[in-house]
Amino acid sequence: MKELVEVIAKSLVDSPDEVVVTETQNEKGILVELRVAQSDMGKVIGKQGRIAKAIRAVVKAAASKEDKKVIVDIVQ
Repeated sequence: MKELVEVIAKSLVDSPDEVVVTETQNEKGILVELRVAQSDMGKVIGKQGRIAKAIRAVVKAAASKEDKKVIVDIVQ
């Protein structure tokens, strides 16, 4: 899941070298944290959060094939 989020995020931003994705296991499932440059935050979130919702939907669909629950968190 980490690689999927990383590929999507790097294709959206102006500074792909500043994209950092971390993946941790917790009691709820897999937590994927996405960090981008401050100037690229709007590009990852999108208008009214549409791009963020789309990223979460794609990751959720990929995780459902593996019977896992994934939470994507975009942090500053």
